[in-house]
Amino acid sequence: MESDTGNDFTKPDSITNKTASKTEFQLYNSFQPGLYEYDFWIGKIERGTVYLKAFEITQNIALSDERLPKSSSVKIYNPTDSIKKFGTTDDFTIYEGDWGDPYAARFEVWFKPDNGKTERKLFVKNYKIEGWMR
Repeated sequence: MESDTGNDFTKPDSITNKTASKTEFQLYNSFQPGLYEYDFWIGKIERGTVYLKAFEITQNIALSDERLPKSSSVKIYNPTDSIKKFGTTDDFTIYEGDWGDPYAARFEVWFKPDNGKTERKLFVKNYKIEGWMR
């Protein structure tokens, strides 16, 4: 399912409390610690799927690596030069960690084109997150 909510740059990022005005990735806390959503703004790009990879920063440990790419995937396509917003329609879970025990994580946004070309990393951003009581 392709998610396209238009050029809405006004939704504040609940973690860093800023708004997007350019090509950007923003992570949002969902309704309880360890559950997240994201929005992604991008210009012209072929049909494909964006998805996330996440890593604990100090030891570079992959987070929820078996589930995260699928649970965070969003179909995208933007044939125009205008920046468009895409985002998750449901939350995804980072299982590692506990509520009330935040740690630093690196989130990478990856793109897999539908045309079979090589997957590529589009963005990298660090956030302070909590796990979902694993």
